[in-house]
Amino acid sequence: MPKLSGIDALGFRADDAVTEPTGILKVVSSFKRSLFRQKPGSLILVRHGESGWNSTQTFTGWVDADLCPHGHREIEHAGRLLLAQGYTIDVVYTSRLKRAIRSAWILLKELNAVYRPVYNSWRLNERMYGALEGLSKPGTAMKLGEEVVQQWRSGLKARPPLMEPDHPHWHKEERKYHDIDPENIPLAESLEDTMKRSLPLWYSRILPDLREGRNVLIVAHGNSLRGIVKHLDGISEEQIPQVAIPNGIPLVYKFDDELRPVKQEMAVAPLSGVFLEKKGALRAALEREAELAKRVPGYRVPSCPTDREAERAVLPHSPLTDALGKHYMTELLLKIANAEKEKAEMGGEQQKASSVTGTGADGGSEGEREGAPSSQGETAETDEAPQPSQSSPSTNGEVEVVQECRLSPRIAPSCASSELPSPVVVIIRHGKTEFNKLGLFTGWNDVPLAKEGKDEARKAGRVLREHGVQFDVVYTSWLTRAIETAWIVLDELDELWLPIVKSWRLNERMYGALTGLSKKMIKQQHGEAQFKMWRRGFRCRPPAISSFSADYPGNDERYQKYVKDVRPSIFESLVRSVAHGRPELHRKFPKTESLSDCTRRTIPFYREVIEPEAIRKGKNVLISSSENAIRGLLMDLCDIPEDRIHELEIPTGLPLVYDIKKRCVRLLDDGLSPHPLERYDFGTAKDVLFRPCGGEGDRESVCLDPVIRRPKQQKDSAAGSVEGESLTEATGEDQPLDSEEAAEAEVGFEMSVDG
Repeated sequence: MPKLSGIDALGFRADDAVTEPTGILKVVSSFKRSLFRQKPGSLILVRHGESGWNSTQTFTGWVDADLCPHGHREIEHAGRLLLAQGYTIDVVYTSRLKRAIRSAWILLKELNAVYRPVYNSWRLNERMYGALEGLSKPGTAMKLGEEVVQQWRSGLKARPPLMEPDHPHWHKEERKYHDIDPENIPLAESLEDTMKRSLPLWYSRILPDLREGRNVLIVAHGNSLRGIVKHLDGISEEQIPQVAIPNGIPLVYKFDDELRPVKQEMAVAPLSGVFLEKKGALRAALEREAELAKRVPGYRVPSCPTDREAERAVLPHSPLTDALGKHYMTELLLKIANAEKEKAEMGGEQQKASSVTGTGADGGSEGEREGAPSSQGETAETDEAPQPSQSSPSTNGEVEVVQECRLSPRIAPSCASSELPSPVVVIIRHGKTEFNKLGLFTGWNDVPLAKEGKDEARKAGRVLREHGVQFDVVYTSWLTRAIETAWIVLDELDELWLPIVKSWRLNERMYGALTGLSKKMIKQQHGEAQFKMWRRGFRCRPPAISSFSADYPGNDERYQKYVKDVRPSIFESLVRSVAHGRPELHRKFPKTESLSDCTRRTIPFYREVIEPEAIRKGKNVLISSSENAIRGLLMDLCDIPEDRIHELEIPTGLPLVYDIKKRCVRLLDDGLSPHPLERYDFGTAKDVLFRPCGGEGDRESVCLDPVIRRPKQQKDSAAGSVEGESLTEATGEDQPLDSEEAAEAEVGFEMSVDG
């Protein structure tokens, strides 16, 4: 595999390189730009949206305050301003504080560019306010004098009082800064200190990106951005206190060939960059909207950002998706109606049987479960997302059919363990999408998560948190559904500052001409045998897609512009050069892939990037990808035979813990019964997926529990509070139950599910 470029493989840990390009490098770079007529990129500065502490006028500094709903809307609006002006983003730099990281995420979602690299650097953190952090700005001004506080806030060289180790927001022990020398973590900073802190990153990473013609987005904080602006425009010490960077309004800089800022027509002195909107315009509109909501009956302020995201996460519009969407809803209503009918009929039979035999309701509940439809049968034909067969509360108001629930097999106490392997490698398939729900071939089609998929990712994050999992780095594909799954998991873990390395090599298998088509339709037209070969065959490729199809990766800007590690295609380059009337270099993107083809890009990426850069260094890794990319990886990692890989199913949104030493997969106990191994469909290859590959004399391998049990403190806190909890948690014991106790416990479990 060709060596990946640093921008894709390094993540964000190169921000301490402080060397400014030497004279010879500047000359070479200038010659290259002249030869290829390459203009410098644009620089876009955005201050994060309003946080909860901004709204209460509290000194925030390095305290990790999150965006408030008002701040979400400010950043959404900023993204639309950039979109309306036609700006594209090549690379993003932000701080390690979640209000800036979340703002960057919202901007990239609005620009449909979440696949672009994002570097989280402490050098872009807000100014460190020392002992003032957490104090009220007006209250501090009243006590110490407004002039003193204003000098701390806006002056160039004035430092606030130093933070002491007993301060409630002491930062030197925070995990997000574990890679930084503690001596470099400030105890208080002036604006000048903040500017000096950010300049090494400016010279080592940002300036070279601009020089190479990349458009750079910096999402940071008021003072770190003021420091960059002061450096760019040479603003004097007397002028800098009057320079303010408002929340959520993009400030755009253009550069000449010598990378000097160009004074733009709408710029306001002393800045040469231009704001894309007048300061305060959006806030005035939001205040007017809130006033209308109070005064006008029936007027409603738009719902919270997460709800609006769910409303916008709709399918690409087409007659096929419209028709299948309506059909899906009709089938769902029929299932609900049938389930209600069967429940009513079974209830009548129970009453009749009870009057004759005197038995309770437990016999009826088992009969009801036997009559419920099987989700496994539907999965095999219509859906790439095998679903758990447990009954769970609906997250979207829909009634869910109760599936068969059996007691989980008991594990001998000597085998049960809550200990995680080290290092931790978790592989997760993205949450469910609308294409999954409708049974469409997805492949490289970039569909977003459905609401159910977001819920699956949140649940995965919660389970990982309950088990105390902490990651060091995340690897994912260029597909939004995988990136968003990783993002939601990190959000639940409160680890948004982690590096997310994105590579197209972790993309789903390319389904060729089948992309976007109904699986049922393909099966009906070509027969079940051919359908299975195309969908599950290891070496069989589906029909190739046309070079002129909208679903061909070569027609997608992200692959055209950013993929550098694929060899050129003579045929495609010739065709496109003739079609466009100018010489064009086009790369040999896949027009179709078998699972074998897919493994030729995923396994080398794991072996040559993930393993040496993370796993061998003892880092805990999260890999978020798609079903076939994961199947190919697990085939190699777990020694699954080629003739059995077609039997393997990968559930959506379920964390799979890969045990490096035992070369097998384990699951995390989520507190529900039966345990995940019984509830989720892994196909008929379950035995080879969870089978330890230790030697015959390795008793630990033979005895290995495929489910990592929850830590005892989690069990104690969850006991009696989780509907449908496991027997182990309900009893607080790890001992096997005798048949009578098990029967009693089973009745209690069934009643908790049904009632």
